[in-house]
Amino acid sequence: MASKAIIQYSSSSSSSHAIITTYDVFVSFRGEDTRNNFTAFLFDALFENGIHAFKDDTHLQKGESIAPELLLAIQESRLFLVVFSKNYASSTWCLRELAHICNCTIEASPSRVLPIFYDVDPSELRKQSGYYGIAFAEHEERFREDKVKMEELQRCREALTQMANLSGWDIRNKSQPAMIKEIVQKINYILGPKFQNLPSGNLVGMESRVEELEKCLALESVTDVRVVGISGMGGIGKTTLALALYEKIAYQYDVHCFVDDVNKIYRHSGSLGVQKQLLDQCLNDKNLEICNVSRGTYLIGTRLRNKRGLIVLDNVSQVEQLHMFTGSRETLLRECLGGGSRIIITSRDEHILRTHGVNHVYRVRPLNQDNAVQLFCNNAFKCDYIMSDYKMLTHDALWHAQGHPLAIKVIGKSLFGVDVSQWEGTLVRLSENKSKNIMDVLRISYDALEEKDKEIFLDIACFSGQHYFEDNVKEILNFRGFNPEFGLQILVDKSLITISYGKIYMHDLLRDLGKCIVREKSPKEPRKWSRLWDCEDLYKFMSSNKEAKNLEAIVVEDEPGMFSETTMRFDALSKIKNLKLLILPRYYEKGLSTIEEEKFSGSLNYLSNELGYLIWHFYPFNFLPKCFQPHNLVELNLSGSNIQHLWDSTQPIPNLRRLNVSDCDNLIEVQDFGEALNLERLDLSGCGRLSRFHPSIGFPRNLTYLNLSDCKSLVELPHFEQALNLEKLNLGGCELLKQLPHPLVV
Repeated sequence: MASKAIIQYSSSSSSSHAIITTYDVFVSFRGEDTRNNFTAFLFDALFENGIHAFKDDTHLQKGESIAPELLLAIQESRLFLVVFSKNYASSTWCLRELAHICNCTIEASPSRVLPIFYDVDPSELRKQSGYYGIAFAEHEERFREDKVKMEELQRCREALTQMANLSGWDIRNKSQPAMIKEIVQKINYILGPKFQNLPSGNLVGMESRVEELEKCLALESVTDVRVVGISGMGGIGKTTLALALYEKIAYQYDVHCFVDDVNKIYRHSGSLGVQKQLLDQCLNDKNLEICNVSRGTYLIGTRLRNKRGLIVLDNVSQVEQLHMFTGSRETLLRECLGGGSRIIITSRDEHILRTHGVNHVYRVRPLNQDNAVQLFCNNAFKCDYIMSDYKMLTHDALWHAQGHPLAIKVIGKSLFGVDVSQWEGTLVRLSENKSKNIMDVLRISYDALEEKDKEIFLDIACFSGQHYFEDNVKEILNFRGFNPEFGLQILVDKSLITISYGKIYMHDLLRDLGKCIVREKSPKEPRKWSRLWDCEDLYKFMSSNKEAKNLEAIVVEDEPGMFSETTMRFDALSKIKNLKLLILPRYYEKGLSTIEEEKFSGSLNYLSNELGYLIWHFYPFNFLPKCFQPHNLVELNLSGSNIQHLWDSTQPIPNLRRLNVSDCDNLIEVQDFGEALNLERLDLSGCGRLSRFHPSIGFPRNLTYLNLSDCKSLVELPHFEQALNLEKLNLGGCELLKQLPHPLVV
């Protein structure tokens, strides 16, 4: 007997009322007549087709009055099957059931009642003749002194007459299997798609997605077997979508099953466990014994062959989990099923789906704003609208979730019943400490990565707010010793990032996950982290002035006024021996010329020779450290700084591609770039004291962009003989332009 009610909504879109039902069908029958033959087969067929039927069985204590459990079951059923046999009317229990069914349905919705005339003529009910006449005569003789019972018998007579006039099935002298099939089809038709009957709280934004998925499945084609994959990040709604579609269309298939969490079953029981789940649901044979995978292979190949089936395999994490067969037999389930069959596979890893050869991959996206608000309200307010005084706080809460259904539910439930005055504090804590329930779900995909792919994920999660262009990310990853072409595709396949129009995107919750992972071992000691991205954490590290052994990358977003109210010990950077990436924010408050020296206590006497990217706008020192070796530099950007000299011209800089020292008013000389063989972009714009280039200075052949705009003191152009690929030269704002016959600004 079911214990969980299902909310059945009216098919009319305008209806706002819901009928709480526990059962699809209530079956009333005289057990002694039919329990071990017709009704037994009928219940099996209902179960196989996913129709939840109440069975008035022997466990209910029968007595003079109808049991409360039975009354409740009748009230909470959508349809009623009444199996009229010869001895049905001889049971006062059956007659009371029938009277209560009629009382609940006949006047309001008679179509909910479906009579089956098992071995009696409908006219016997209408006239109360034959076996029914004899039964009523016996009842009246028994209760003739009891006025209440006699009135009850009269109501039963009227109920029988009403039943006889309803459309149903007269199955006398007919094939019972054929009639049972027809009855089940009729019930399925009346019940309609189960999708409409699922709890609405789980289906926000789902109906349109189900329609899109149906198009991918091409359900109208009944000759081919089509396999569709559903991919997306953890908690995005893959399983909910698959289940919604399954509930909607399963009744149309000869066999169907929804194997929940294939990965878990496979880890515990291997392929045999998956086979057992599949066969148990498809065949509904509780006595089926599968002792090994070979036996399972045989049963799938024989019992499901050529049947039109709907198979859903949820949460597949390895290609091997989809191999249902052994030996030289077919390796794919779809090669066994009949035409019109559909297989749906959900996985976080799109590579698995492609390897399996799916016909189409449906990618589940975050909810749009309207759906996100509705789902949040369902969980936070238990209604479909934002309660008064909570509008701004609701949008603050949704900002944390970014359309992620699991996050929306978790956050909403955590705020249910919380006073408006407490919401702000709850949301602040949420921003500082992400929900473990959400992070645990997302982390499954991260834990499945190889070590180098984990590093790529962490780099993007911590830093890509500033470096999200695909080419830039690839260049940095390549410098850090990773394989960006392969690694980025792995992250795409596992639904951890998306790449579109040359940009890399990662969901905010995944960014939060990456940052949580970096911090988890020493949450309050930034110097022990591998990466720094937050201004406050950077200040905490620099203030401690302690050695950092694991720190390889610092990328801090621009923070206006970061240095204006604090004393920053930049000599702490001298204690990071393995630093490869350093990007620090701009100084906005007062401009370079008025920076007080006390803002920059200590001295920068060392920079890691491992540095490949040094981007430090308004660099506060006149020189790079003397011992600094720039041979690993790929990009150097010191725009707006006090720098007077870069490095000794004899030092090799073979990897440098971009150099920006624009607006460096103190820069009076530049070195020979001829040895920077890979230099592509050079920006010297706004260097007001730069007057000439030394005659020995040359430019590499790969240089494509040179910006000398607003170099007002420049009186002589450099030599470009070797810069064969120069495409853009900007001399705007230079006095030198007046001496040229034609402008060279491109």
